[in-house]
Amino acid sequence: MRLIILLAVSTLLAPAFISAQEEATLKVEVNLVNILFTVRDKKGGLVGNLSKDDFKIFEDGKEQQLKYFNRETDLPLTIGLLIDVSASQKNLIDIEKNAAYQFFGSVLRKQDLAFLISFGEDSELLQDYTNSPKLLRAGLDGLRVSSGVGGFGPGPVPTISQPRGTVLYDAVYVAAADQLRGQVGRKVLVLITDGEDEGSKYKISQAIEAAQKADAIIYGFYYVDRGFYMSQGIVFGGSSDSALRQMSEDTGGHVFHVDRKTTLQQAFDELQDEMRSQYAIGYTPANPAKDGTFRKIEIRTGNKDWKVQARKGYYAIKTEN
Repeated sequence: MRLIILLAVSTLLAPAFISAQEEATLKVEVNLVNILFTVRDKKGGLVGNLSKDDFKIFEDGKEQQLKYFNRETDLPLTIGLLIDVSASQKNLIDIEKNAAYQFFGSVLRKQDLAFLISFGEDSELLQDYTNSPKLLRAGLDGLRVSSGVGGFGPGPVPTISQPRGTVLYDAVYVAAADQLRGQVGRKVLVLITDGEDEGSKYKISQAIEAAQKADAIIYGFYYVDRGFYMSQGIVFGGSSDSALRQMSEDTGGHVFHVDRKTTLQQAFDELQDEMRSQYAIGYTPANPAKDGTFRKIEIRTGNKDWKVQARKGYYAIKTEN
């Protein structure tokens, strides 16, 4: 069913929430851009119950004609959970296992899929696409601190063959470019990490580009074990969420801080609320060229107190038949 939708509808993201009549039209008009986004007020709260008339969308500064607008949809959801298992996270792994399992249990529906990747000095695909709580639990139980052995990880996720520390950007790149390629509906990457990258083959800009080309939204869970860094005499370890913020903001996501005020489980609950408060907006670009260039997107509202959280653009690439 997913493959049929992919071939028949959008080159960017199949709008599976449309009516049968609209779907027949879209089979002919395949050059659609679909954007999933949320709106927050000045206090950071999610804003619901908005309508099509509350928004205008611009591509490279030019206003576009909207084709459809919907609240949170029944689009299939694919979640990739990427968990940092470098030495700095070893004391947090058990907490991450339990919180992630509860999250999967509450958010996944019949048509949804999830996969699990761990990353440290290597990346490992612990569980491929599944909807099975049992398999996801088994995958989470497989989380181990990275052994520090070079070369390819024991799973089918390729990494580089040089010494590494925490290949965060490599894990994001592979999850987006390989795992999410060909999937339709809502695509989400959840990163649980202290935000440090050391030794990745890919740059952060390449990881972001891969996510944008896959229409994936990145959510960062900034989770730092301060005690570990202090015990190692490392003053500045895990001191910045800047990399997570860049990846999240460029793809339409958000960074959640896990600390004394917010537990990991609470952060997962907030993420679930956000995904249930999404809007979907779609348009046919006035510029039809499929030249591979990056097109900037801006969604504007008439209320200065509202902040739209959406990806910053897309790549105008041809559909692979």
